Amino acid sequence: MTWIYLVVAGLFEVAWATMMKLSNGFSHLGYAVATVIGMILSFGFLALATKHLPLSIAYPIWTGIGAVGAILVGLVFFKEPIAPMTWVFIAMLIIGIIGIKVTS
Repeated sequence: MTWIYLVVAGLFEVAWATMMKLSNGFSHLGYAVATVIGMILSFGFLALATKHLPLSIAYPIWTGIGAVGAILVGLVFFKEPIAPMTWVFIAMLIIGIIGIKVTS
């Protein structure tokens, strides 16, 4: 269950980052409120995960899920360009996340 909490925390990190972009500098109230709710849920699930996982494992995985997820959201929904070499580094992030999980 701890790993599920961590994945959910990472997904909420992607959600709040996306809502923050949509809030246009917090000028759209609904998206601004969704950002704050997403942050609270993300940190809450991270807190649940760190009750049973070391911080040195939980935090990098949480940020990795958020980073890769934000890149994918930017690519798919906001049509943000990604340089070909960036894909190499995205793959390295994913390999790092998997490596941390496998070796923990």
